[in-house]
Amino acid sequence: MSLPVSTAQLAQLLKAGRFVEIKAQLTTLLPADSGEIIDSFSSIELAILFRLLPTDKAAELFEYLTVESQENLLHAMGHEDAAKILDAMAADDRTALLEELPTLVCARLVNSLSPKERQIALSLLNYPEDSIGRLMTSDYLVIRDAWTARQVLDHIRENGRASETLNVLYVVDSDGKLIDDVRIRDLLLCPLEKQVSELRDGVCTALHATDDQETAVAAFRKYDRTVLPVVDRHGGLVGIVTVDDILDVAEEEATEDIHKIGGLEQLDEPYMYISFRKLVKKRATWLIVLFVGELFTASAMRHYENEIAKALVLNSFVPLILSSGGNSGSQAATLIIRAMAIGEVKLQDWWRVMRREIFSGCSLGLILAFFGVVRILIWASIFPNIYGSHWLLIALTVGISLIGVVLWGTLSGSMLPFLLKRLGLDPATSSAPFVATLVDVTGLIIYFAVAGIILQGSLL
Repeated sequence: MSLPVSTAQLAQLLKAGRFVEIKAQLTTLLPADSGEIIDSFSSIELAILFRLLPTDKAAELFEYLTVESQENLLHAMGHEDAAKILDAMAADDRTALLEELPTLVCARLVNSLSPKERQIALSLLNYPEDSIGRLMTSDYLVIRDAWTARQVLDHIRENGRASETLNVLYVVDSDGKLIDDVRIRDLLLCPLEKQVSELRDGVCTALHATDDQETAVAAFRKYDRTVLPVVDRHGGLVGIVTVDDILDVAEEEATEDIHKIGGLEQLDEPYMYISFRKLVKKRATWLIVLFVGELFTASAMRHYENEIAKALVLNSFVPLILSSGGNSGSQAATLIIRAMAIGEVKLQDWWRVMRREIFSGCSLGLILAFFGVVRILIWASIFPNIYGSHWLLIALTVGISLIGVVLWGTLSGSMLPFLLKRLGLDPATSSAPFVATLVDVTGLIIYFAVAGIILQGSLL
């Protein structure tokens, strides 16, 4: 969708000092669109733009900038202006920013908040990192069991402007403990004198503030909700989590898994912003591990030097054998890691998965073996001396080896995520490159073991 103004056009207006037009453009755009347009501006330009907007609009727009742009803007703005924007931000978005900042900067900004917002910020930052407590906001409405629909609607008119969402209202007792939730739709469609207690269904799903954020992602996916309440260990309502924050967490988790599957550490910053030193460090660690693993492949090759010297033709099929096993293992690992991430496969399903992968590995191995044998037969008929008089035994060796290596690769790739999860590690660590390296070493052993049995007395 094209926007009414581009980054280049806004930059020209800024250079020409046409601030009235800039303000008009930014106030007519959605905050997400405005953030996309100005995110590439320098910190000085951003500071000028933000001073043109009312505090509430500026705070809303600020939430849609990248963390890097937010940090640069805070440094460029005066202390008072920065405090106003942070004070007007949603508590959950402000917490996400503060936890990215250096400790001293975070402390200075927290102290600049109003007493009420400072208390909220400190309470949220007090929760463990990556916990649901860091995601929640305290901007929500609570109601009482004895209230009528009329009283609830009056309460919404008086206090609803500061609420993050009005889709769901939360029923609490005199001690602040969560009893149930009521959807605004039910309130709007019922008689005004009907009590809240008559609208409740007694089914309320809540998150715990100290739970991992992945728990929240799973809950939103399972219950198909746009907002969920958060309670403390005593059942007291302490906040709510909305789906926009959960989408951000889900994106971060997916990115982390993709990075690990690709064989590198998770990048904590966007690719274009991360420093060269950090980028190399995060990629080098796994490359070194994989390189050391491949040294075992070289050792295995050296162990079979005599077999290779007697039958040099075996060496020409090594890349074929190794790549087939590595590719099948990478496929299996990727499938199981993703299935685990979205809850399709549980730890107790390992035997069912193994059984399926045994049949899958055999089938895939037979398919590749068929093409491998056909290729050898065609080449032997076209070039009679290419494989010598034992071409049929070579074809048999390659075919059986492919079945064994692909089966082993499939089993290794599918079972390694289960093993890592059982040990309390992230299954995504069993990345495709790691599985391929593992299968390379064992694939060589399988290949030359089969060759030793079939070609004994002929080529060997």
